[in-house]
Amino acid sequence: MKTVCCSNMPFVADAFGTLGETVVKDGRAITSADVRDADLLAVRSTTRVNRELLEGSRVRFVGTATIGTDHMDLPWLEQQGIRWRYAPGCNANSVSEYVTAALLCLADRHGLTLRGKTMGVVGVGNVGAKVVDKARALGMRVLVNDPPRQRTGEAQHVSPADSSESFPFVELDVVRREADVVTFHVPLIRDGRDRTVHMADAFFFDGLKPGAILINAARGPVVDSDALLAALEAGMVRHAVLDTWEGEPNYRRDVLARVDMATPHIAGHSFEGKVMGTVMVYREACRFLGVDPTWTPDALLPEPTAPGREMAANNRNDEAVLRELVRAVYDIEADDLALRETAAPGFKAPTGTTRDKPAHASGFDALRKNYPIRREFRFTQVALTGASPALLSAVRKLGFDLP
Repeated sequence: MKTVCCSNMPFVADAFGTLGETVVKDGRAITSADVRDADLLAVRSTTRVNRELLEGSRVRFVGTATIGTDHMDLPWLEQQGIRWRYAPGCNANSVSEYVTAALLCLADRHGLTLRGKTMGVVGVGNVGAKVVDKARALGMRVLVNDPPRQRTGEAQHVSPADSSESFPFVELDVVRREADVVTFHVPLIRDGRDRTVHMADAFFFDGLKPGAILINAARGPVVDSDALLAALEAGMVRHAVLDTWEGEPNYRRDVLARVDMATPHIAGHSFEGKVMGTVMVYREACRFLGVDPTWTPDALLPEPTAPGREMAANNRNDEAVLRELVRAVYDIEADDLALRETAAPGFKAPTGTTRDKPAHASGFDALRKNYPIRREFRFTQVALTGASPALLSAVRKLGFDLP
C-alpha cells in the first residue's frame, strides 16, 4: 500500500506509515508521475486533484485535510469511482480564534470598542458557528446569514456552545445595512442560487453600512478585489482583514497595500487544526480500507507555547486585557508583517522555490509551508487578579483555561 502525502500535514508520514509506504512532497509539487503507482492520496488545498493528476494512476482514495473541496474535481472523482473525503470542522476553532485576534487588534489600533457593535456572520457552518460564539464572548450583537441552512427549515442558528442561545437567520441585505463588522465563512460555490464567487461585489458594498469592517477568512474569490478597493477608497469599508486572496498565491499587492491586516491563508493553521485534519483523513482512509486505525498523535504533540499567563486586570479596560491575553498566545500582527515583507521591493523568493511564479507568490507559499507552531487558546491556563465576573466569563468563553 502506497500513499502520496502533502508535506504540510503534521505527522502525515507517522499516520499513513501504519498503512504501508509513504512519499511526502510539497503539495503544489505533486505530479501525475508521483501518484501513478500510489493507492492513496492525502493532500491539502494546494494540490489540484483532477483528471490531469490522477488519470492512469491506481489511486482509489483521496483525502484532503481541509474544510473546503474546491481544489478537487469531485464529479470526475465520482465518475471514476475514486472515494474522496474531506475534514469538515477540523480547523473551525482555529479560524474563530483568528477572527478574535483580528478584531481585538483592530480595536486596539484604531481606538474602537467591540462591545455593543454588530457583527454579521455570513455562513454559519462549523467555522461560522464558532465565530458567533467568540463574537458573543466579546459582547457583540450577532446577525447570521446562511440561506442553505435557512431553506432546510431551520428558523434560527442555535449556538453549539450554549444551546439556550439562538439567532434568527436574516437576509444578506439586513447584514449589509446593520453590521459594523461583516465576516465571511462560506464555501466557494461557482454557480447556482448559492453562488459565493464575488458575493462581496460592487452591489454588496454599495449597500454596506458606511465605515464597516470586512473580514474574509473563507475563500479569496468570495470578495471581488476591485470592488473592495473601490469600497475602501469611498469609505464604505473602513478596515479590511484578508486571509484569503483572489489568485493566491499570486495575490494582488495593490490590495495588500490597502487592507489593515493581511495574512497568507493561515487562519485555520493552528497546530491542533492541522493535526486534526491529518487525523480525520487517516481515519477515513482506514475506513475505506476496512482496517482499524491504530495511530494517534497524542504522544507527538509539543508543549504549549504559552502554557500559563498571569495578569492583573485591576482598573483596566476588559478589551485591553483580552487583547493582551490573546496576543500572548497568537500575535496576528507577526503574520501580517511576514506577508507584507513578501510584497516589499527587492524581495527574493526563498531558496528551493520554483521560478515559474513571482517572488511574492513563492513567499506566500513558503509562509504557509513553514508556518510556526500556533497552539489554541485552550492550552493556556490564565490566572487573573482583580477581574470582574464579566471579564472572567469572556476569557472562559473565548476558550482559555481558567482554574
